[in-house]
Amino acid sequence: MKIDAIKDGIVIDHITAGRGMTLYNYLGLDALDCTVALIKNVSSSKMGKKDIIKIDADFGVDTDVLGYVDPGVTVNVIKNGEIVEKKKIELPEILNGVIRCKNPRCITSTEHSLPQRFRLTDPSGPVYRCVWCEARAKTDFDNK
Repeated sequence: MKIDAIKDGIVIDHITAGRGMTLYNYLGLDALDCTVALIKNVSSSKMGKKDIIKIDADFGVDTDVLGYVDPGVTVNVIKNGEIVEKKKIELPEILNGVIRCKNPRCITSTEHSLPQRFRLTDPSGPVYRCVWCEARAKTDFDNK
């Protein structure tokens, strides 16, 4: 299989195998009007298998989403066919607008203008808690 190199854009590399589609959805990549390649289960000497996302446009990727879904991914910024910046993404300390509080008694359930904000309380879990009500965030994936 051949996936062309991109001239200007973003490559999200070292995605845990099987999490590429989750990142694709969280980042809203289906709404982009450019070429986006999601490559699943690529052989990797470090990881065994990994996913890769290539975005053929200058795209402001949300690093909080990346760190929340799959800490350890790498973001490569490509300009004129060359990598000009490489960032390793870690768990964010604060999540703004990435997930919603599921606690029906949380103030964000009635005051919709309040931002959805979560704080990392246990990096080993990882565990995020709502800054307003301290409810634990529920995820549909395991970051271990």
